[in-house]
Amino acid sequence: MTTSLSSTLHDVNERTQLTSNNQFELMLFRLGEAPDSDRRELFGINVFKVREILVMPKVTGIANAPPQVLGVANIRGQIIPVIDLPAMVGCTPRRGHTILMVTEYARTTQAFAVEEVDEIVRLDWSDVLAAEGTGGDLVTSIAKLDGDTDHTRLVQVLDVEQILRNVMPGTQEEVSLEAVGEAVALPEDTIVLAADDSPVARLMIEQGLKAMGVPYVMTKTGQEAWERLQLIEQEAQAEGKTAQDKVALVLTDLEMPVMDGFTLTRNIKQDQRYKAIPVVIHSSLTGSTNEAHVNAVGADAYVAKFEASELAGALRKVMRH
Repeated sequence: MTTSLSSTLHDVNERTQLTSNNQFELMLFRLGEAPDSDRRELFGINVFKVREILVMPKVTGIANAPPQVLGVANIRGQIIPVIDLPAMVGCTPRRGHTILMVTEYARTTQAFAVEEVDEIVRLDWSDVLAAEGTGGDLVTSIAKLDGDTDHTRLVQVLDVEQILRNVMPGTQEEVSLEAVGEAVALPEDTIVLAADDSPVARLMIEQGLKAMGVPYVMTKTGQEAWERLQLIEQEAQAEGKTAQDKVALVLTDLEMPVMDGFTLTRNIKQDQRYKAIPVVIHSSLTGSTNEAHVNAVGADAYVAKFEASELAGALRKVMRH
């Protein structure tokens, strides 16, 4: 089903206020014909990232801009870069760039030009599979729209972190000893258990934790982190210790296939074996609504990506309590 533009915009404004149990809402859109094909595949982005949807406004070209940047647009008095999303993924928009999706991500605002917005769907994270190994470095996961059936429609969930890094590589903060300050002191023989599904995010987190002198175990989904935590607890119990004697802190993203960060945090905080372990949520989903959701599930701190100095400060603060 294809909704009207006004209906879709209404849904964005309404549904970004919702919190769900291991569910999320995906904005579906099309970018044109796939390379060497006339197929118009479905792509998706988390609704929480979408600020508004507009009919394509006037775009002003910028001298010496990256080739995937169409220019800038004046949106409600704010000058916003416009990224050619079809060009990023190699699609040909035969119908033109007709829609602009304005997004907020990791403290920045940018807009993506697309061919067509389709609809908003609500999915369980269990219907979303990690995309690593599929050959597409701009796709973080694959969503099954019709559940676990042979003929389910598949949606490519784009890795916005990787896309922005490719388009504007110089905008990322350099992770260094100077950026993170003094080493973060963890209790002896403990680690930070981290979870993030984006390869570029994992790389930056690992660089930050190494610069802080923090030992860590990195996982790719909330489910993998939850299973690893249970395994660590079993090993600790065999040694006459607790999970907290092994894991000083859990650092998790929010958007992850199979199990999201909200559910991971809720699982930890509702389980007597783990509830004393601090949880820090590190996410590109910024804004007061998302921070309220984080507080509701019992997280100890929230840090917006990607500022190594702020992440280090949050870890120090949590470890002092």
